[in-house]
Amino acid sequence: MSNTQSKLMTNWRWWLCSLLFVATTVNYLDRQVLSLTYENFIKPEFHWTDDNYGTITAFFSIFYAIACLFAGKFVDWMGTKKGYLIAIGVWSAGACLHAACGWATSLIVGENIAALKGMEVASNVALAISTTSVYLFLLCRGILALGEAGNFPAAIKVTAEYFPKKDRAFATSIFNAGASVGALAAPLCIPPLAMKFGWEMAFIIIGALGFIWMFFWAFMYEKPEKSKHVNEAELAYIHQDDAEMADQVGHDAAVIPGPDRESPEKQISLWKCFSFKQTWQFITGKFFTDGVWWFFLFWAPSYFSNQFNAPVTTPLGQWLIFTLYLIVTVVSIGGGYLPKIFVEKRGMHPYPGRMLAMLIFAFFPLCALLAQPLGMKFNSAWIPAILIGLAAAGHQAWSANLFSTIGDMFPKSAIATVTGIGAMAGGVGSMFIQKIAGRLFTYSENMGDAFTFLGFSGKPAGYFIMFCFCGIAYLLAWSIMKSLVPKYKPIEL
Repeated sequence: MSNTQSKLMTNWRWWLCSLLFVATTVNYLDRQVLSLTYENFIKPEFHWTDDNYGTITAFFSIFYAIACLFAGKFVDWMGTKKGYLIAIGVWSAGACLHAACGWATSLIVGENIAALKGMEVASNVALAISTTSVYLFLLCRGILALGEAGNFPAAIKVTAEYFPKKDRAFATSIFNAGASVGALAAPLCIPPLAMKFGWEMAFIIIGALGFIWMFFWAFMYEKPEKSKHVNEAELAYIHQDDAEMADQVGHDAAVIPGPDRESPEKQISLWKCFSFKQTWQFITGKFFTDGVWWFFLFWAPSYFSNQFNAPVTTPLGQWLIFTLYLIVTVVSIGGGYLPKIFVEKRGMHPYPGRMLAMLIFAFFPLCALLAQPLGMKFNSAWIPAILIGLAAAGHQAWSANLFSTIGDMFPKSAIATVTGIGAMAGGVGSMFIQKIAGRLFTYSENMGDAFTFLGFSGKPAGYFIMFCFCGIAYLLAWSIMKSLVPKYKPIEL
């Protein structure tokens, strides 16, 4: 593309990427409300244990996984615009509904649960309150998961529609940074909201943000061929991969994109996708690593509160979480840019460049192995906050490149479907991690010094076990992925 064309080219794709970033930020804010109100607000009010909390987070993960299996196909069927609107509308409604769990529990149990916070956990009334409230939260988490399952399939489909392959990892890293920014903003806004207005209003206020986003999406998104904001120069840039492919096969006439035509794409059935090694490569990457991110997301506030007496109701607890995700945000954006450097500076094909970048970032989570030993040795919560931040940053950089491998391998008509399948695998992996973590923490706390692991005893030993798995998961996943698809091999229909 000439310099003149570049100067005249519109950049509407980046405005849409910004909108995807906001949606992902809202997505993660909605997820974080529970983890940031659990230890200091919800746990004492509903007499929960870590096992109860682990059950709820595990259910969210598995229900999210099941929904993801069909969410991608739903987005492909409904179209990106309608599919995304429905998804965020459902999850925003689910987020707001959490606020009614206390009222509903009081109604069902027949007790004013707010007045019974000091009751012993083992009492019959406390057991009735905890059991009833857990089921109500499971219902709300299910609705939240159902809607949130559509976020990444829709967002990845948008990047495939609006960006050439060389830019997709960078675009994905930008909108995927919304996960980090959401987690970054959460400790600074959610605990203060809960302290001032009650934990119920925290769910309502954060949940309502999604409805505001829907207004902008409805008016800003159209496919690039139909968008009045995309000119010919930008459209040619978006479709440069189609032109290069046609040059290779000699079908020049079929690749000149125009605003009045869309080339029909062959559809791949949901079950047919499972016959490709490329799908199983993506499944592997998500299954082993998504749960690590969700473990940090769901359990970090409780970890700092229990191990270092730094609950999120204190400035220290809030700044620890903020620092952790500030590191994630800054480092992870560069993760999507690294393959672009490999492609443009070293002349690598996008796929090998992406795999090399993923291998580099697979080493970052090894920092988690040092979080517990150094934090306990120096009695400082800042050391694990920084090390977990680096580990989580590695995940986000890894994730941006992992998502982009779908666009490398699959036709656009199947991208949302395959993304949903991978998200399902990630949800299943996370379900195991969340439930194991909840039971492990409750068991190790009850056993005390009788439970040991590599020099740690009691609950600290339980945390160290989880950190060990988180540290090695990415290198294990990368090795299996490389064995499944050693070289670039796109799906041919």
